[in-house]
Amino acid sequence: MEVLELLSELVSFETVNDPARGIKPSKDCPRFIMDRLSEWGIESRLLERDGYYAVYGEIGEGKPRLLFMAHFDVVPVNPAEWETDPFRLTVEGNRAYGRGSADDKGNVASIMLALRELSRERLNGKVLFAFTGDEEIGGRMAMHIAEKLSKEGKLPEYMINADGIGMVPIIRRRKGFGVMLRIPSERVRVKGRLREKTFRISTPVVETRHAAYFLPGVDTHPMIAASHFLRSRNALAVSLEGSFLKGNVVPGEVRLKYIEPGEGGDVEVDLGLTRLLKAIVPLVRAPIKTERYSDYGVSITPNLYTLEGGEHVLRIDVRAMSRSKEDIERAMREVVEFNLPGAELTVMTNEKAGYLFTQPGERIVRVMLEVLEGEGERAEPIEGPGAADSRFFTPYGVRAIDFGPRGGNIHGPNEYVEVDSLEKMPRIYKGVALRLLGG
Repeated sequence: MEVLELLSELVSFETVNDPARGIKPSKDCPRFIMDRLSEWGIESRLLERDGYYAVYGEIGEGKPRLLFMAHFDVVPVNPAEWETDPFRLTVEGNRAYGRGSADDKGNVASIMLALRELSRERLNGKVLFAFTGDEEIGGRMAMHIAEKLSKEGKLPEYMINADGIGMVPIIRRRKGFGVMLRIPSERVRVKGRLREKTFRISTPVVETRHAAYFLPGVDTHPMIAASHFLRSRNALAVSLEGSFLKGNVVPGEVRLKYIEPGEGGDVEVDLGLTRLLKAIVPLVRAPIKTERYSDYGVSITPNLYTLEGGEHVLRIDVRAMSRSKEDIERAMREVVEFNLPGAELTVMTNEKAGYLFTQPGERIVRVMLEVLEGEGERAEPIEGPGAADSRFFTPYGVRAIDFGPRGGNIHGPNEYVEVDSLEKMPRIYKGVALRLLGG
């Protein structure tokens, strides 16, 4: 199967994005994409900003009608949690395992093959395409492309952001915010017995580590569990370790060393860490105001903890149908002032990004559903949990959907794409493009 062969080549590039460890994708993968497209007679160019790359190109003539976008960067891996080599596509039955197989190299491969077929058609307008290398850390390349197209008067009518999953058109997605808390370490000696407890993630329905997919009431977050544990007893934290990967990746486990004061030896505890961990429960329930309805409401997950120069640093991922950094900060600060007086609070977001909110009656949605039905896929438009690069284009009035094949374990171990759905993807993308450009 051609799309599977192309995906196998893409997965072999270790395009991990991990700024905390100074790791970013090299030029190798985007150059491979450009070279393969060139072999098919499709010209493209390499864009670069701050050491991150994107491939951009156009096919057809006339007015820009449709933009395809997907990303080739991936989140970090913990190889110990994988049953296969994460950078070698492994097919077992109907599943193809590998980092990026579902998020998002399966889509990259599918769009590339769709572009090859579209380049042989007589198109009524231009089809634009972009493959970016920094979606997993905020998508500034997508923002740059949106700004560039706007200045040049080349914004398309429609966008298919191929960064979805499930073979369903995603018409709503929340905006992401990053919250960082800093509090000084405060070490004192207390009598008691040193103990240790491990808290592990549990996702019994949808196996994933992606913070946006975490569903309170169903899933168990190790950091929230550790916070509830400390709050439920007279315990003081000594240290915290865990499998921390990224701000929007839920850690697989955390290991808390603590004491319950009483008889025993002198143990050095950290009052600063204790207060920080105990504050997590109220922090994840901060009363954040939103602008629009969301199936998922507001998600607040504490995913990354570090000890930096005598300060405890906690990074929290926030997802909300809101563009207001001020609303997020106001709600979080109220909780911090009550539970962590003196802590430093910083809220980060891309002010130029919005959220995806496309009405189900839009032509691009109807066309996608028609094409899917022709492929034997019955679907209804849905809201997706995570944010995506379409949020940089919707503020300009571009009508967008996110889409992708069926798969699972996004951002987690043993990520996979379902082979039978992947096989249909190039035909689906080609079919939607031809129908949208037909009138």
